[in-house]
Amino acid sequence: MSCGFLTPDSSFLIVYNPFMPTSMRIRLLALAIAALAGPVSAQSPTATLDRAVRAYKKVKTVRASFTQTITNPLLGATVKSAGELVQRRPNHVAVRFTDPAGDRIVADGSWVWFYLPSSTPGQVVRTRIANGVSGSPDLTAQFLDTPSSRFNVTDLGREKVNGRTARVLSLVPKPGIEAQFTKAVVWVDSADALIRQFELTEPSEIVRRVTITKLTLNPAIPASAFRFTPPSGTKVIEQ
Repeated sequence: MSCGFLTPDSSFLIVYNPFMPTSMRIRLLALAIAALAGPVSAQSPTATLDRAVRAYKKVKTVRASFTQTITNPLLGATVKSAGELVQRRPNHVAVRFTDPAGDRIVADGSWVWFYLPSSTPGQVVRTRIANGVSGSPDLTAQFLDTPSSRFNVTDLGREKVNGRTARVLSLVPKPGIEAQFTKAVVWVDSADALIRQFELTEPSEIVRRVTITKLTLNPAIPASAFRFTPPSGTKVIEQ
């Protein structure tokens, strides 16, 4: 004689037979508990990063909305902002801030232009794009360019970002590796392996967190999006 029951999701049937050896019943019960709990990821931090690298290689252009929080622990000050970004990899990026409105950052392939009238009215700063990943305006690439050889990686568990489950990883540059941060934390989407949030601790101890609130991959972006003309009357400073 046997009897059975369905799991809550009705995904499989466990058959109980009183004549079944105890060891077999224990194995079946363990399998049932594992299925009810959902798949448990045994993926290592390095494997998670490798998935992110493969996913990002498929990305040619990006359109995204974001929020940013910059914290200066020395001054006890926090500044929040928000905006929209378009990008054509590797060296074309255009950021239009909606808060503070009017601020812009544009990387045209050769130069990065900073026009921030909310804090420095009347001037534009431009700096030449440097060679190498550390000088690239592609912020995501700095985490995903041969990460296993450049960073010591630690798994910090799972968290939700805008309702999406993500694996949280700590990246600390290995000795001798040039980076724009002393530590980075990245949130890698468990479903599509894209970075949905990152936090940088800079050498000055300033902490910058960027959260992607909306993301479109590989949209058509006109070349004009990456052109910048200094507004009339502004002074251009080269650094």
